Amino acid sequence: MSRWMGRIWVPLAAKLYAPVEEIAMTTSTAGLEDVVAADSQICDIDGKLGKLSYFGVDIHDLANHSSFEETAYLLWHGVLPTRTQLEELKTQLRAHRALPEPLLAMMRLLPKETRPMDVLRTMVSALASFVPNAHDIGEAARFEHAIRLTAIFPTIVASWERLRNGQEPVAPLKEGNHATNFLYMLRGTMPDEYTAHVLDVALILHADHELNASTFAARVTAGTLADMYAAITSAIGTLSGPLHGGANEQVMRTLQRIGEPDKTEEYIAGALERHERVMGFGHRVYRTEDPRATHLRAMSEELGKRNNDLRWFTISRRIEEYMKAHKGLYPNVDFYSASTYYMMGIPVDLDTPIFACSRISGWTAHIIEQYAHNRLIRPRAEYVGPKNVPYVPIDERG
Repeated sequence: MSRWMGRIWVPLAAKLYAPVEEIAMTTSTAGLEDVVAADSQICDIDGKLGKLSYFGVDIHDLANHSSFEETAYLLWHGVLPTRTQLEELKTQLRAHRALPEPLLAMMRLLPKETRPMDVLRTMVSALASFVPNAHDIGEAARFEHAIRLTAIFPTIVASWERLRNGQEPVAPLKEGNHATNFLYMLRGTMPDEYTAHVLDVALILHADHELNASTFAARVTAGTLADMYAAITSAIGTLSGPLHGGANEQVMRTLQRIGEPDKTEEYIAGALERHERVMGFGHRVYRTEDPRATHLRAMSEELGKRNNDLRWFTISRRIEEYMKAHKGLYPNVDFYSASTYYMMGIPVDLDTPIFACSRISGWTAHIIEQYAHNRLIRPRAEYVGPKNVPYVPIDERG
């Protein structure tokens, strides 16, 4: 059995287990586009039909009926939890929400202008020093680390938002779900039920997306048998780039620059004429609408109606229509998440950290899978530089 990898035929059984020398390497594929780098049971994407599922469960069913905690369990264990299993997971997540006091003290030393993603990366790396079995990658420890990291991400993000604004961090709730707890720690007051529901759905939608850049980075690090905290630090650094997780922040900056719906078409036309990238459109995998954008579009509109402010949704809708008509591009998950988060009162530069608060569940699921069937990830590069260059002694160089 073989599988097509770009322009390279690679035997399926050889992909993970055969020595590199046994795999024919005839040409490179820029950005590894459409190259199959691993077998995985976690996430299935059908780019032509615009379908996404976690362990076979359709993303629309999860968004309409599930919760982030239930989705995280599915990603980690491959099946939906029983009621007892779900309650046990919720209890474990609540138990790991609090930050170790030395980490809070470390956060207080950081310059207030430090970017939230940089803080998250630094705190996760430092967290390993306060976890006694941080370097244990055994089966039982893997799930313990996944739960701890998933629980503590929102606390780091919310605590930094308050500290940089001269406020004291709010202790996490002893009850309440993941989304409600994050909004409570961020604001210091309990969120309304609908806003918490919107964030819960957004967390489900962002939880995993196959071998995206940050997930691949996590698996590459885990493939060396580095600990989970090191692998997650790699993933955070990768997610921070504007071509990955940082795109939703750039989308909101664009909406703010446009300012008013009637200026939309002129602005986007000018951006395209200047060959500027309009963030939030197109996807390496999807050739139709990103199924996650479907839910975020609806929630953006509903939040606008509830807040009596449809300006950001209207601008977004007009950009979408223009891009479809003139470029044939559909919005991806980043596009409507920008206005959705903004209408929830979330600062723009927290968009990517919130993405991370969701994706940590998928990252850890992939790391667990990598550990279980590990082979060091070591691709090849096709050399295109000069050859047979003679060495010239330093005194003879011009």
